[in-house]
This record gives sequence, C-alpha cells and structure tokens, in this order.
Amino acid sequence: MSQMPVPERTFELPPGYDGLAEARRLLRTIRAGSLATLDASGAPFASLVNVATAFDGAPLLLLSGLSAHTQFLDRDPRASLLLAETGKGDPLAHPRITVSGVAVRLDGDERAQARRRFLARHPKSALYADFGDFSFWRVDVARCHLNGGFAKAAAYEGAQLLLDVADAAALAEAEDSALAHMNADHAEALALYAETICGATKGRWRASGIDPEGMDLACGDQTARLVFDARVTHAGSLRTSLVSLAAQARG
Repeated sequence: MSQMPVPERTFELPPGYDGLAEARRLLRTIRAGSLATLDASGAPFASLVNVATAFDGAPLLLLSGLSAHTQFLDRDPRASLLLAETGKGDPLAHPRITVSGVAVRLDGDERAQARRRFLARHPKSALYADFGDFSFWRVDVARCHLNGGFAKAAAYEGAQLLLDVADAAALAEAEDSALAHMNADHAEALALYAETICGATKGRWRASGIDPEGMDLACGDQTARLVFDARVTHAGSLRTSLVSLAAQARG
C-alpha cells in the first residue's frame, strides 16, 4: 500500500504576535544550542555548540576536527540547530527555534568574516580558534520552526528568516569601525539601549555585531538585541537610527 502524502500543517499566530521577528531575535541572541547531525549509519546525533550569526543571520559554528559532529558533517552536511531561551518555570514555556539546512566549512575571506563575528560574540574562543584542527562553519538555513510558547508556532523558509543584504555592502564594510567606536566612546548609550529599550539588566554592555535590522549587545553571558527603527544600509543611516533610539530611550 502506498503512503498518503502528509499535508503540511499551517499555523495561525495570535493577533499582534510577530513570529518572524521573534525567530530572528532568538537567532541573534541565543549563544549556544543543540547541533543535530547524522552519524555513519544515518542515526541522529545531538551535541552542544556555541553559536554566532553571520551578517545575514545565518548560524556560525566553530568546530574541532576531533569532534564527532565535525566528522559526521564531513560525511553528510545536513544539520539542524535547536536554539532555546531559558528562564524560570517550565522550560517548554520559553521560546525556541529549530533551524535546518546544510553546514558549509568556510575558507578565505568568508572564514575571516566568520571568525571576527564569532569571536565578538564568544571572546574566550580566541584561545583555541586558530588551532589547526578547528574550523568555522556556516549553516545555510533551508527552513525554520518557531515555538514561541503556547499557541505560538510558525514555520518559515530560510529565505524568509535570513536577511537580504545585497544593498548593505557599505554597512558591512563599516561594521568593524562602528563597533570599535560604539564600544570605546558610547558605553553609556549601549547601556541605555540594553536596559531601557531591550529590558535587560544593568551592566557593562558592549556591541558585538551590526546588521541592517539591528545591533547585537553583550554583557558577560547576557545578550540583547536592539532593533533599529528603520532598515540600515550604510554608516550614515546607522548613526541616524542610533541617535533616534538614544533619544527615545532618554525620553
């Protein structure tokens, strides 16, 4: 007997709940997650990895060649990542996303860009990032499943989840200098963004990444996501947005 095709489930989110924005926030703020790979027999294998994001939001991984999951990816690059927010109470009451796709080992300029972004999120990884058996990987996302809590589930294609950054080359070029400037000269503003707009706890916040939709903030093990009030594609529009958000926070 032939199997009947299983209909794709559709989800209806509560009014006012932006599932895609929540999925992107989780992708940018969760520092570690469960990486699922396939072993030589095709059986699933889950492990814990640190995670950062590329300019467009794709997950970035730093993996040791001695690890089982790296050897499995060399054989079969299909992979899935579970990124879950933690907190008090029932773990299943907190939002999480699962992204699935293909993991690609990075070389050349792509590796250099991934290294910079990953170490900005995980500074302690600099101790071993350049060891010969370590490599940087990008997960090219094919699909994403969001579970934001009770009655808040949605599915997205990779093209929906990741940003189209074709018009933001100037911002990517300016990112390093903008981060250095913000961290050196505007620590007060960064704390204001994190504590007032993002609702984070007080601390010495720093900027760890910039992309067209927002700025990633970090304070020790804490992270926060500052969403811009308009899409940013170059240094001028970045400054305008940051000044506007600072005024909003002070107001």
